[in-house]
Amino acid sequence: MATSIPIGKGYSDESLAKPTISPNHIVARKVLAEFMGTFMLIFTAAGSSIINEKTGGHLGSFGLAAASGFAVMMIILTTSHISGAHLNPAVTFAFAATGFFPWFQVPFYMVSQVLASISASFVLKAIFNPHLHGGVTVPSGTMLQAFVAEFVLTTILHFVNTAMGTDTRSARQLGGLAVGATVAMNTLVGGSTSGASMNPVRSLGPAIAANNYKGLWVYFVGPFPGALLGGVAYCLIRLTDEEATFAPPGFTAFPKWLRR
Repeated sequence: MATSIPIGKGYSDESLAKPTISPNHIVARKVLAEFMGTFMLIFTAAGSSIINEKTGGHLGSFGLAAASGFAVMMIILTTSHISGAHLNPAVTFAFAATGFFPWFQVPFYMVSQVLASISASFVLKAIFNPHLHGGVTVPSGTMLQAFVAEFVLTTILHFVNTAMGTDTRSARQLGGLAVGATVAMNTLVGGSTSGASMNPVRSLGPAIAANNYKGLWVYFVGPFPGALLGGVAYCLIRLTDEEATFAPPGFTAFPKWLRR
């Protein structure tokens, strides 16, 4: 006998009807979350740099590192369960290249990240003009030094991203803290050389808003291969479930007399 359960939009006529889930709606929400997260990142990272310039270096290296690190941690904790909180075209590319993200979503994520970066940068321009140049990442050494810095820093960043975001045996609940701390650490190490962008859109939006494109290519050529190397490096050392059972964390193949 048929039941009298009312049939609404997105429901079948079965007694235990379930809502129809549209893949397009899911992708749209992920892209919107990526826009929000990237906007907050650029607003905070570039904004703190502008304030540092405006106040004559009042924040200092530790203040800038803390601002970027805390921003990344907060964004990961609030949006990673929706979009993965890539916030970075190089990260999106590297995740796709290593098989952890579908290629068909890559253009949507990248467009969202670019638009968020430009939007946040023009909001900062409306607030802080004419001090906007403080938010632009510009190499302070040679272009080669800046390239090497961006390559290495992004390699380290995405090594941590891959470990925390894809390995079920990692302490994934602490992913936001780990990635945020990595961003802060990298900012302290590379900030004086390249600005420690590690992210093409961290540099692109502020450059457009300030009309300052000096060395912008470095922040594209460095992070993309760096992120790919970081992801591949972690994949090479990742243990399978079988390997983890045979050789659990802390296991050593050294002879007994070398074990301490």
